[in-house]
Amino acid sequence: MVIATMTTPLPISLFPFLLLIPAFCFTICHANSVVLCIQSEREALLKFKNHIIDPSNRLSSWVEGGDCCKWIGVVCHNSTGHVHQLHLAAPLSPYERSKLRGKINPSLLDLKHLSSLDLSYNDFSSIHIPIFLGMLGTIPHNLGNLSKLQYLDLRGNDLKSKSLQWVSGLSSLQYLDLSYADLHKATDWVQITFKLPSLLELHSSECGLDNDPSPTSVNSTKSLYLDLSSANLSKATDWVQVTFKLHSLLELHLLGCGLEDDPSFNSINSSKSLVVLDLSFNRFSSVPKWIFSLHGLVSIDLSGNSLEGPIPDYFGNTSFLEVLDLSLNNLNSSIPNSLYSLNRLQFLSLGQNQLQGTISSAIGNLSSVTQLDVSVNQLNGQIPLSIGQLSSLEEFDVSENQLNGQIPLSIGELSSLKLFDVSKNQLSGQIPLSIGQLSSLEVLYVSENQLNGTFPLSFGRLESLETLNCGYNLLEGVVSETHFSNLTRLTTLAASHNRLRFEPNSSWIPPFQCESIELGHWHLGPKFPQWLKFQKKLSSLDISYAGISDVMPTWFLNLPTQFDCPLPRVFPTLPFLMLSNNSFSGSLFELLCNSSSEKRTVILYIDKNLISGDIPDCWNDWQLLELLNLGSNNLTGKIPPSLWNLNLRMLNLRNNTLFGELPSTLQNSPHWIMLDLCENHFSGNVPAWIGDKLSNLVILSLRSNNFDGHIPHKICDLQFLQNLDLAHNNISGVIPKCFNNLTAMATTNKTNNFVLSESVDAALVILKALLVLKGREDEYGSTLGLVMSMDLSANSLTGEIPKEIGSLAGLLSLNFSGNLLTGNIPDNIGKMELMESLDFFSNLNFLNHFNVSYNNLTGQIPTSTQLQSFENLSYNCTSKGNPIVVANNGSSREGILGFVMGFWGVVAPLFFIRSWRHAYYRKLDHVGRKLYVSWATMGM
Repeated sequence: MVIATMTTPLPISLFPFLLLIPAFCFTICHANSVVLCIQSEREALLKFKNHIIDPSNRLSSWVEGGDCCKWIGVVCHNSTGHVHQLHLAAPLSPYERSKLRGKINPSLLDLKHLSSLDLSYNDFSSIHIPIFLGMLGTIPHNLGNLSKLQYLDLRGNDLKSKSLQWVSGLSSLQYLDLSYADLHKATDWVQITFKLPSLLELHSSECGLDNDPSPTSVNSTKSLYLDLSSANLSKATDWVQVTFKLHSLLELHLLGCGLEDDPSFNSINSSKSLVVLDLSFNRFSSVPKWIFSLHGLVSIDLSGNSLEGPIPDYFGNTSFLEVLDLSLNNLNSSIPNSLYSLNRLQFLSLGQNQLQGTISSAIGNLSSVTQLDVSVNQLNGQIPLSIGQLSSLEEFDVSENQLNGQIPLSIGELSSLKLFDVSKNQLSGQIPLSIGQLSSLEVLYVSENQLNGTFPLSFGRLESLETLNCGYNLLEGVVSETHFSNLTRLTTLAASHNRLRFEPNSSWIPPFQCESIELGHWHLGPKFPQWLKFQKKLSSLDISYAGISDVMPTWFLNLPTQFDCPLPRVFPTLPFLMLSNNSFSGSLFELLCNSSSEKRTVILYIDKNLISGDIPDCWNDWQLLELLNLGSNNLTGKIPPSLWNLNLRMLNLRNNTLFGELPSTLQNSPHWIMLDLCENHFSGNVPAWIGDKLSNLVILSLRSNNFDGHIPHKICDLQFLQNLDLAHNNISGVIPKCFNNLTAMATTNKTNNFVLSESVDAALVILKALLVLKGREDEYGSTLGLVMSMDLSANSLTGEIPKEIGSLAGLLSLNFSGNLLTGNIPDNIGKMELMESLDFFSNLNFLNHFNVSYNNLTGQIPTSTQLQSFENLSYNCTSKGNPIVVANNGSSREGILGFVMGFWGVVAPLFFIRSWRHAYYRKLDHVGRKLYVSWATMGM
């Protein structure tokens, strides 16, 4: 291919891009070649390098005076020395640091013998490049002039094209990859691409392709059926080549034609018919019928579409097929017998469909298959004994079906098997001893069945095994060291929920280093399993309900595991001690107080356990502690004074039974970011000094306590406050007008950064908080900094909603329900454009939930918005905001009088007994929320 005539550079904006234009078959410059590169071409490459930003120094070998044929990414012709290929694609790892940037210099045009240029997955922007590379914002039409082009790879770009007419001139093209391009408007893609006479591979994954409106128009030949039976064709030596070039031919009948073995039968594919077709992850609802006219296809990938109905029998006519992938669709037939006749098939994936029926014993005919996947379907019956005939089988996956019966003994004949997955079925019987013959087996999944019998001793012979999962079965008996004798490569051992007993020698050292061990409900005790000490790579461990009644060794605390025992005495020299989400019980005393060693802990998480008793008053030695989470335990009593002497940045005590007032010593630490005391019994006023002293506070959650008094105006000084939750307390007074001073809530430019000190590794620690948004409590972690909310619901607030609230444009959630508010809803609330709580006003573009119920608000609900689509439980007025009018006629007067008497008989106590009133409001609010969730769920 000559490129020297294409000299005009064009300015373009380029995303990470790929343009690969190599000859299909190329020569490689031998390492021992004495041919040096051409000087002019070396200079052209150096000019190219001078305009490139190379952060990872990938082009370090490109230096003055060097032999450019030995430079990284440069391939020279082995006889002429001309630069033949440039392979400068960004490696996948480390991807971001290895991307080339800068400009592509037109000096590449001086490489007149260049046939292959790969700059894929780099990051060039605002550059001038030679015109032959085209403009990658849209697919360039001038590429269609490259009549000698054999290989074109444009995948991984943001390309768009309404037509593929530009492809029609690429008469020599053998490989075309347009994956991830937007071709949903290119209705001519079938007609054009399949008329390319040399095309062997077409890859169009995730291109938005839909069912073709003209499925039989692959070419001008429209013959679907040809019957030449009884014709004398004994001298027609060209019958194979001619008939198999009829691209739309679906049926061919040549009964009694005198045909013999054709000496050129294997040359059918020499006609350059398509060999590889990848249409995965598009929008096809049925298998395109024109596919079956392409008789030379070797690989068909239709995975990730929306295919429905039965698997077409026509696949059985694609006799050269080696790869067939129909996974991730909605196919709902049985497996057709025609598929079992494809004796060249090497890869068959029908997983994640809705296939029914049984697996036929004819599966043994797939003598060449290496990977067979029919997982996540509705297949029933037994696994055929004939699978033992699949001598080439490497991966067998029938998981998540309804298969029953036993694992066939013939599994032992699969000498090449590497993965065997029959998990999540209804298999019974024993695991066959023949499984020990699978010397190549790496992954074995037989979990979640009804398998019984013993843990096979033959497991110990699986020297290639890396993952063994036989959990949730009915296995029983004793397991010994011999079962694991040769499992040197084992990294995952999952066998929980069986009836097994492990009795190794006390000095046993396992031959494996596991990353995950799950032996829950085994009998491992009464002594603590000492062999775990040698598992240096362990990251997940389940030995729950294992009959252990021994002292936990100190080395065990270095394992990030799931414990079910009292908290042990610990020497807290670790900077991060995270024991969250376990079943630790007992008090905190042993952990916190019973040690004289230096305490270096910066982060201590013991939340979501069963810790009880008071919080000990021995925090003075924990001066490095910054993040403390004791939430969701059974702690009681008051917060001890010594805790407030720490320089904490985060404290989470939510969901305990702590009580008392917030002491003034809380203000001793000026670095607070998060204070969560929700769901306790704290009382007293919300102190004003919170606004004065805790100026960096981002999250303040005092929900569901017994706080009273007014909301202090000093809270308005918290410029970084993003989440304020004072709901479900006894707070009275008016909503402060100064809330418009809450700067973080007023901005729509959100950041997701919490400023931690240098001693806290932000890469390891993500602050998490439970927030109540849209009536639902969810945990936010990595996105916590993007969520802004205010919840003052279920208190005794009075007065009007101040119009200043409307300036808090960054709020996603605002809840004032369950108060005694009066007056109108301020009009400027409609300017809160990011609010996600019901489309209340025309400017609330994202609102899907709005709750101001159980107040005394007046005025009409605006009729110009979508507010009418929400149920009345979100308000305390009729759907139009009008008073309820009862007709004044004789027949209804007694009913009205009875209604009035009954109404006041129930309601009057609510006006005079405050505790009744709050209980009633909260009950109605709870019922309302349940009805809302039910309504919203039915509407989804």
